[in-house]
Amino acid sequence: MLVVLGLSHRSSPVTVRERFAFAEARVPAALQTLRDSGVADEAVILSTCNRVEIYAATQLEPAKAFAALRDFMVTCHEYRDPLTDEIYTLSEPHSLYHLFKVASGLDSMVLGETEILGQLKKAYDLALQGGHTGSRLNKAFQRAFNVAKHIRTETNIQRGSVSVGSVAVELAEKIFNRLSDRDVMIIGAGDTGEKTARALLSRGARSILVSNRSPEKAIALATELGGRAVPFENWTSEFANIDVLLTSTSAPHYILDRTSLAAVMNQRRHRPLLLIDIAVPRNIEPEVNFLEDVYLYNIDDLQAIANDYLKQRQEEVAHCEKIIREKAAPLLGPPGRREASGEVRPAFGHE
Repeated sequence: MLVVLGLSHRSSPVTVRERFAFAEARVPAALQTLRDSGVADEAVILSTCNRVEIYAATQLEPAKAFAALRDFMVTCHEYRDPLTDEIYTLSEPHSLYHLFKVASGLDSMVLGETEILGQLKKAYDLALQGGHTGSRLNKAFQRAFNVAKHIRTETNIQRGSVSVGSVAVELAEKIFNRLSDRDVMIIGAGDTGEKTARALLSRGARSILVSNRSPEKAIALATELGGRAVPFENWTSEFANIDVLLTSTSAPHYILDRTSLAAVMNQRRHRPLLLIDIAVPRNIEPEVNFLEDVYLYNIDDLQAIANDYLKQRQEEVAHCEKIIREKAAPLLGPPGRREASGEVRPAFGHE
């Protein structure tokens, strides 16, 4: 049986999600521990800014599997606070529907966004290369990728601005009205940072600065975008010049705090500074928002803009759900077994 346990932007705020996030380097060992425990015969861990989920093929009854997976998550991250509805659990057929929804961008903060498909493929490939998947998850994930492609070509769910990066650009334009006279710095040269930088440039940003712990990546991205690379140890020296700072690093701690930012704000002479922190765990200390002329938004703050896009695409959801049910049917057992799966969450809608 395929089961899913996780938490996402729908069920928990970033303050909780960041405490359960898996750094990519930790995932192989976590998968091995999970399988060695006997809870899962196969497993994939997906950890992004909006969700942390475990997809597992197990022979245990759903209730026992969920209890063991929950203990695994809590123990892995030494989480001691009480949990209620932050973690959701899904068993067949809803676990399969959920996987297809995630791959298709139907469960994303921005309905129909495309970045999650690449993140899901990367998570699956990491598990596959480590020998942590088998026939059950291989078939499920390959079908999920096929469904995502089908939905992208056969529906209008992904029409328009449908990424976290594009929502961040919308926010910048609301703050500054236009970007043509604004200078932007990107901290983190990963996929999300790159796509956001491209979106900012397409909207007319005057210049792009790129900083990353790996100078080679910063230089490569800056060159490609026609911008300038900044050494990671010196990026705060550019604060007097920039208007927008976007952070998306995998650092496990804050890279910018209130004390260090306050020390350089005087150089700006009351020019507004927009900080967009789309990293999980967060890169910027929340207290910087108390500084004058500083405007900080984290990944959850982008939800309001995403909701506008949701209204535009809601009419396509029913069509997508029909496709998902049809594509999932061959991977599920007889209807009677599906209904007896002990499901605790609805197949569609908010979780």
